[in-house]
Amino acid sequence: MPETLIKVDLTQSAYDNDMIHNRWHPDVPMVAWVNPGDDFIVETYDWTGGFIKNNDSADDVRDIDLSIVHFLSGPIGVKGAEPGDLLVVDLLDVGPMKESLWGFNGFFSKQNGGGFLTDHFPLAQKSIWDFKGMYTSSRHIPGVNFAGLIHPGLIGCLPDPKLLATWNERETALIATNPTRVPGLANPPFGPTAHMGRLKGDAKAKAAAEGARTVPPREHGGNCDIKDCHAARKSTSRFMSPAAGYRWATCTSARATAKSPSVAPSRWRAGCTSRSTSSRTASRNTASRSSVQAVAGDAQLQGLSDLRGISVDEQGKQHYLDVHIAYRQACLNAIEYLKKFGYSGAQAYSILGTAPCQGHISGVVDVPNACATLWLPTEIFDFDIMPSSAGPIKHIKGDIQMPLSQDK
Repeated sequence: MPETLIKVDLTQSAYDNDMIHNRWHPDVPMVAWVNPGDDFIVETYDWTGGFIKNNDSADDVRDIDLSIVHFLSGPIGVKGAEPGDLLVVDLLDVGPMKESLWGFNGFFSKQNGGGFLTDHFPLAQKSIWDFKGMYTSSRHIPGVNFAGLIHPGLIGCLPDPKLLATWNERETALIATNPTRVPGLANPPFGPTAHMGRLKGDAKAKAAAEGARTVPPREHGGNCDIKDCHAARKSTSRFMSPAAGYRWATCTSARATAKSPSVAPSRWRAGCTSRSTSSRTASRNTASRSSVQAVAGDAQLQGLSDLRGISVDEQGKQHYLDVHIAYRQACLNAIEYLKKFGYSGAQAYSILGTAPCQGHISGVVDVPNACATLWLPTEIFDFDIMPSSAGPIKHIKGDIQMPLSQDK
């Protein structure tokens, strides 16, 4: 049985566990070491450190301080690794903690940062998803059941000081172009809620003030949410600093390629059995400025693939090859389609962020419109959602709703 290098106690605050941290910084001390080829187990909190609860209230989604996220397990050093080497991590097994077989999905209040469709869903809502074997379903969203294939939503290496400074400089400059935008353009360092693992004293305070927030993906990997990066897959990252300092964080269900809700897809506490390998030869033969995550394909479900959006916004304004707007329109079209079967807009939105949907950029060269499509699996529903001559038939009664919390 592989050794469990990092353990978490779900009854304990993540801030009390010195093998956890919530910022990217090169000075965060290693909490364990492995040799290339070692098998080992890492346990993780969910990304909020347990703030979101398994109940029928969205108050926790409304009230969460988003500067605390994400809580990462690690860093784990790889003996002999040097900057520029390529790290290959085989994900041998990934699964939820036995004492916590549930996850959540939700959308933040617009007053707390909002999300992708915050103008359409401005209030906090959430859905709870329970695991039964490998399948997941929600008491808040009837008529849906699918294989919840868990993958590490956030996984990556320590940055070196130069790369960290680059991140902070460019993201601070971006924020300055529109500092009051909702959602914000980026998330700057914020020391008061930083958890810096085993750092103490002045070193902790300095690193907390500089540490990069964990919200976006960056060159080292990070919050990529790659749907196929699950058990029996490989994740590769380029070492940015000596010994790599690899970390795992919140695990994500389903296989959503392009996520849509602001808390998405569903997240929970998990254990990951892994094997690490360092390769200098692979590094020389893989010229890339960024992290690479290599995965194999999965057998596909049957699906509806004609949910399209173009770069014309909700007010009818034309934009030039704007992929963000095009994908937003594809999601809104999918939500309107699912509403015809009886789902509320929020339930439809939560399905998009939790089920194995796939977002695709179909065209970015034919001016003025970019085109995005959303592939919606049909086999996850208890009824037929394919278009027919009879038109959509309402199957959902509307007597079950997602928890919603009004702003304070």
